[in-house]
Amino acid sequence: MPISPARIAAYEILLRVERDRAYSSALLPRYESELGERDAGLCHQLVLGVLRRKLYLDKRIREHAGRKKLDIEVLTALRIGAYQLLELDRIPDHSAVNDSVGLVQRARKVSAKGFVNAILRRIATEVIQVGSGADLEDVSIDLSHPKWLLERWMRQFGYERAMAIASANNRASKIAYRLTGRASNKDQIGGTPSDIVDGAYTIPRLSSWLRELAEQGNIYFQDEASQLVANLVSIPERGRFLDVCASPGGKTSLIALKNGSSTVVAGDIHHSRVEFLRSNCIRQGISSVKVAQYDAAKALPFADGSFDTVFVDAPCSGTGTIGSNPEIRYFLRPEDIEELSRKQLSILLNASNLVKAGARLYYSTCSLERDENEDVLAAFLARSKDFIVESSDVDARFLTDEGFGRTFPDRDGTDGFFFATLVRRK
Repeated sequence: MPISPARIAAYEILLRVERDRAYSSALLPRYESELGERDAGLCHQLVLGVLRRKLYLDKRIREHAGRKKLDIEVLTALRIGAYQLLELDRIPDHSAVNDSVGLVQRARKVSAKGFVNAILRRIATEVIQVGSGADLEDVSIDLSHPKWLLERWMRQFGYERAMAIASANNRASKIAYRLTGRASNKDQIGGTPSDIVDGAYTIPRLSSWLRELAEQGNIYFQDEASQLVANLVSIPERGRFLDVCASPGGKTSLIALKNGSSTVVAGDIHHSRVEFLRSNCIRQGISSVKVAQYDAAKALPFADGSFDTVFVDAPCSGTGTIGSNPEIRYFLRPEDIEELSRKQLSILLNASNLVKAGARLYYSTCSLERDENEDVLAAFLARSKDFIVESSDVDARFLTDEGFGRTFPDRDGTDGFFFATLVRRK
């Protein structure tokens, strides 16, 4: 029996995530564009499902495989099969098992066929014992989040909130998108209008119709919280605006679309990111963005006080986007957050020099970590006495006691973003 195209695509994507530290969000659209709607949907579900439940799936596999060392090709096939058996009621057991056996054969691991078949058949018939959940090590495995990350969230938000965030990260998220400068037939765009941000639409799952609209450049897939942050940015009429860390350009293009009279400058560090930024804006019908390449952590090639509005969407750990980018939780190390916070402060300090007196400086991340958010702002304000915090112009439910903004996966059903508005004294 031939292996389903969906499982072949999911297998190849998951192997690249493991071997190359590639990101599923970049790989899925490429593979799904070559599949029919049904196969694309299953591929999407398998990739994100396996990544969201990887630690749990590995535990179930190890219970039957013992200490036997598994090649990554074999382990990936087992994960795909185990996920279907344990999590997807509509997939017949024999289809899940047979295709996983076929995947190891396709990967030229023929000697592992019998082993994979035996392990998956045991998983299919096993009675799962549910633990008490009192041990954090068990909770870490059951929620498929590294223990150190759960501990960090517990310190910041408390036990119950940390568990709620981790649980939210493992649920299939709604698809959010918006219109672009190329949009036509606006009354036929479909989807449900967002109750979080004007101009955003959501839909439970991706369809071939939406993929076609995106390929035509009529819509752009962008999380509601990301759109909320972009909508927050205010530029004076005919003002000069700089998006310091702009690639891939989702926020840049939305800001440019809403501020047609302004001069919009955007840049990033690497040539490939700069070119993607440029092409992404053009694809959305926005050709007015002036694109530059620089290292914002070292210097910015603009005169002091030369912009009316500056936006720093800082490179970050991305812990607020684990729901849509589940592999981040496995790639990230505690020391990465410390290193990123230092870089974020450097970028913010450099960017602040470009802000005119009386003008605004915006800061945001898609991280949940105080180290990258409130702590960076505290260090910045201690050094930059001519800036003050202005309460962000959003619904009060998103505001913190300090006047900053936050969204959360568990509370808002979006990515977790932090955002702040600063004003330079006149």
